This record gives sequence, structure tokens and C-alpha cells, in this order.
Amino acid sequence: MTTIALLASLATFGYTVWYLVLCVVAPWGRCRRCRGRRNHRTAIGTRRDCRRCEGTGRRVRIGRRIAEYMRAEYRAGNQ
Repeated sequence: MTTIALLASLATFGYTVWYLVLCVVAPWGRCRRCRGRRNHRTAIGTRRDCRRCEGTGRRVRIGRRIAEYMRAEYRAGNQ
């Protein structure tokens, strides 16, 4: 039983490290709403630029946003 728990915790740790490296190397990811296509269909069937990514198809990853927030809080506390 401990082997399974150890394996699960190592897998979780490995995924976390991989995601943090990904956020540092490539902070931009595909927009989830338009799936990177830069536009989406509205309720009446027309196409519009995506409001979430402003028509770029790219958004800042959540992990990168959290890291930037923590960095700003740290800097604000040290002034």
C-alpha cells in the first residue's frame, strides 16, 4: 500500500515540476474559450473575436499568473 502512495505522490510531484517549468519557458497557452482559433460562434451562429484573449488565440497560463501575483506580493512586502 505504501508503494502505491509513494508512486502517486511522486507522479504528482513530477507533474507539478513539469508544469512550473512549462510556465517559465512558455507562459502563453491556447485560449480555452476559442481553442486558439481567435474567434468563436455566438448564440445566433455568427463569428466574433474572442473577448477573453482579445482575438489573439493566446492567454497567460494560470500558473504563470499565480507566480506573478506571488512575486508582486513579495516585492510589495519588502519595500
